[in-house]
Amino acid sequence: MTLQHRQEPTVMRSPSDETGPTQCGTGTANLRRAGLFCGLLAPLLWAAAILLAGELRPGFDHVSQYISELGERDSSTGTFMRFGGFIASGILIVGYAAAFYATAARISDRPRLALLVAALIAVDGLGRIGAGIFSCEPGCAAPEVLSQRLHGLSATSAFLALAAAALLGALLFRGDARLQPLSAYSFASGCAGLIFLALMSASEATHVHTGLYERLASGALTLWIFMTAWRLRMLCCDKTADERTR
Repeated sequence: MTLQHRQEPTVMRSPSDETGPTQCGTGTANLRRAGLFCGLLAPLLWAAAILLAGELRPGFDHVSQYISELGERDSSTGTFMRFGGFIASGILIVGYAAAFYATAARISDRPRLALLVAALIAVDGLGRIGAGIFSCEPGCAAPEVLSQRLHGLSATSAFLALAAAALLGALLFRGDARLQPLSAYSFASGCAGLIFLALMSASEATHVHTGLYERLASGALTLWIFMTAWRLRMLCCDKTADERTR
């Protein structure tokens, strides 16, 4: 009687078979974290550009003058503010919008609402880019000029889209226990942005505190980007840490 040893067939595996899915997942997570970092960087860059450009313009009044006047045509700070402020922060915000959707859709049970909020954030970023490409006239006081009209349309679209994103974000964040603290904050930020925009519009005839109202509206809404990016990034880091300990 002979004993026959059955030899199991050897399956050749390439290194990509073992590491491919992990590397793909890690690469996607890194891209998502990079996008969320854009959401942290954009508000800081925006605020720094406004402050620095204002310092470079002797006599510039942040209380009465528009932010856009820092990037007006033929001004000493025009190129810096248009590209370093409007366009650069807009590009970062578009990147954050993609990461916002990728993260919020995984966390929340309302992916369509997450997509809508992300789309509105992207509109804000595109609006900033448009406001940088089309500079306003000196004093932003020539509505008959095409570039002035396009600048105003871009800036208005950016403001309103971000306010809508914050208000809808209140509904999105309410559905998840880890994001609930952002719900009330998002609603307050959206309302504050709209209120200050209304006050800015009402003061345009006299320019009394017009710049102040605009900066308060921009500050409230841009800070919302920073806070949501911070919270989503923290959740991503916590989830990655949990996966590594399993």
